[in-house]
Amino acid sequence: MKFLTIPTAFLLAIPALAQSAPSDSLFNTDQVVAVELTFADPGFWTLLTTYYANDLGQTLTGDVTITDNTGTHFYPSVAVDLKGNSSYGHPGNKKSFKIDFNDNIPGQKYHGMTKLHFNNCFKDPTFMRERIFFDFCRDHGVLAPRVSYANVSMNGTFWGFYDLVEAVDKNFLDRWLDDNDGNLFKAGDNFNTGSGGAADLAYYGVDQNGYTARYELKTNETENDWSDLIALLELLNTASDADLIAQLPAQWEWAPLLRTLAIDNLFSNLDSYINSARNYYIYHDSTTFLWNWIKWDANEAFGSYSGGPGTGTLTNLATNYAAASRPLLARIFAQPVLYGEYLEQYCDAFEAFSNAELDTRIDAIKTLIAPHVAADPNKMYTTAQFNTNVESNITSGGGPGGGTIHGLKSFINARRAYLSGVLDCATVGFEETPSVGRIAVHPVPATTNIVIRIPTGTELGHVRVMDALGRAETVQLTGSSLDITGLPPGVHVLSATLDGLPTTLRFVKE
Repeated sequence: MKFLTIPTAFLLAIPALAQSAPSDSLFNTDQVVAVELTFADPGFWTLLTTYYANDLGQTLTGDVTITDNTGTHFYPSVAVDLKGNSSYGHPGNKKSFKIDFNDNIPGQKYHGMTKLHFNNCFKDPTFMRERIFFDFCRDHGVLAPRVSYANVSMNGTFWGFYDLVEAVDKNFLDRWLDDNDGNLFKAGDNFNTGSGGAADLAYYGVDQNGYTARYELKTNETENDWSDLIALLELLNTASDADLIAQLPAQWEWAPLLRTLAIDNLFSNLDSYINSARNYYIYHDSTTFLWNWIKWDANEAFGSYSGGPGTGTLTNLATNYAAASRPLLARIFAQPVLYGEYLEQYCDAFEAFSNAELDTRIDAIKTLIAPHVAADPNKMYTTAQFNTNVESNITSGGGPGGGTIHGLKSFINARRAYLSGVLDCATVGFEETPSVGRIAVHPVPATTNIVIRIPTGTELGHVRVMDALGRAETVQLTGSSLDITGLPPGVHVLSATLDGLPTTLRFVKE
């Protein structure tokens, strides 16, 4: 298999950046923890459902005892609230919820985490779609939460068997990126044009009020400065093709971005940006000034989403599928050089997408959770459907999640067979393309001018300087000398292309 050499600036693999954290003791071992919630008010469920319906951010205070492989841990006065959109349609009272350990008692954490999410595995008879999908993402350098499992009781009543999911918050950012001072945006939950519109990454002008119904700012809320996001979207949607090719990759952790889009397609995970424009975060790193894509909510991976293309089966989803009005995909797919890089990342992930690679992991998780699934009286599907759907398709009896639901192993087999016929990874990339290396500048720091140095035999182009928020700054380039007299003191980002491929570096103006 031949691959295009990726510039050094792109090679920021997630495993290399991840920092050890107390949460590792929970997620690094396959286990099912016991969670016992206790509320003082016997009418706790009425209160929780009322708060959810009011949608005012109200939470109910309770105590929680969690027993895991490290022992039994008691946390008083945690904040609990129900969550979810379609998953709230899970039959009965087994709704998804989250616990905030820190809300009422500042500094209170469970294994270093202030929040945990408990998902009811809506529309997933296997209880494994999110777990297998997110594990695959992280194995391929894509940021995604870790998933474990929990048996949950409330006021002494067994409530059900749940996915236990790592929250995407400052603790997550610190664990995986060693930086949590930047802006973290979450895609809103509006579907397509819904009330306020989709998180489609389109440009709606300079006024941030045009974006607040589409995204949520989850950090730096007091500053409430969305200018970095708006600048990114303006570039994506209004730049010329040449400027887009030169500048867009320099804004992102580029290879992981392409890989995350490819993996959504590979798993036909359509309740995501590529189709519904939901269920993702983007984070603007305050030290690298690069954007990072973070996965969220994958219970409908493995082709389970019912709102996708109107024809055919999702095992035969085209590698360049994109719903209408998805400018990030549309512009990448329209530029041969960017689309070629996307296909490289697709082929890299596709190599590990096989029954030979994934069935063993599926079997191990099934062995872990099977008795707990069987013991859950409030699950959405039967134990027989659980066992069957791990291996093959089932036909559900109507209601939410009705129709054919792909089996995990059968989906992998059918999807790989289809892709093997349309995806020629042997011809993706061009091994004759040279490594572009990196640009360098001197002096460091500088006051008036910096000189750009490039590897011998390469050609410099599309030089651009940006501030820490990704906004273009005015500079004058004469030969290899860049006049930075007009820049304010501080850190700036130099973006350029070498032989047509983008690279970036930071420099300091005194």
